[in-house]
Amino acid sequence: MLTRETPLMIAGPSGQLEALWLDTPDARGVALICHPNPVQGGTMLNKVVSTLQRTARDSGLATLRFNYRGVAGSAGSHDMVSGEVDDAEAVAHWLRAQYPELPLTLLGFSFGGFVAAALGARLEAQGLTTVNKLFMVAPAVHRLTEEYPPASNCPLTIIQPEADEVIDPQVVYTWSAALGRAHELLKVAECGHFFHGKLTDLKDLLLPRL
Repeated sequence: MLTRETPLMIAGPSGQLEALWLDTPDARGVALICHPNPVQGGTMLNKVVSTLQRTARDSGLATLRFNYRGVAGSAGSHDMVSGEVDDAEAVAHWLRAQYPELPLTLLGFSFGGFVAAALGARLEAQGLTTVNKLFMVAPAVHRLTEEYPPASNCPLTIIQPEADEVIDPQVVYTWSAALGRAHELLKVAECGHFFHGKLTDLKDLLLPRL
């Protein structure tokens, strides 16, 4: 199995977006991974994002992670609302062009959970790309609004640390309870936002569900 990602640049709405692409031979699907809050230093190299990428790889998916506008080598400036979702949409369409026949799995951590969920809703509305599964890890659910709703037609798994110091777990639990659609909520005991010492637990939860 190939394990080394290839650096590349993908055309985005505000310029080139820096990405890492793992083109897996005989891939059974593709995974797009969205990173945490860029204003607080989040990048595609975040250790939780790296764990999501490796887990998706180990499950037989081709993977792509990328930096939003204004992060590292990506052009543009932070938007923190629609701009990052626009970036993710451009990357998703690039992925679809590479593997138009394969199902797309979306994964997002923290702010990236919002981006992945909002992207999924856009793709569903366009009817161009079928979202196979959506994984939101310690997600910034307060950013999901009537204007930016989450995907509603694909299987959804939420993974929430119980000792999260960045995203209030109760906000996630309340949002989950009010969601009004079938989904899975997994709580990780004695775990903070960045999964210190718990990355193996995260992988163990993800792998059988991918």
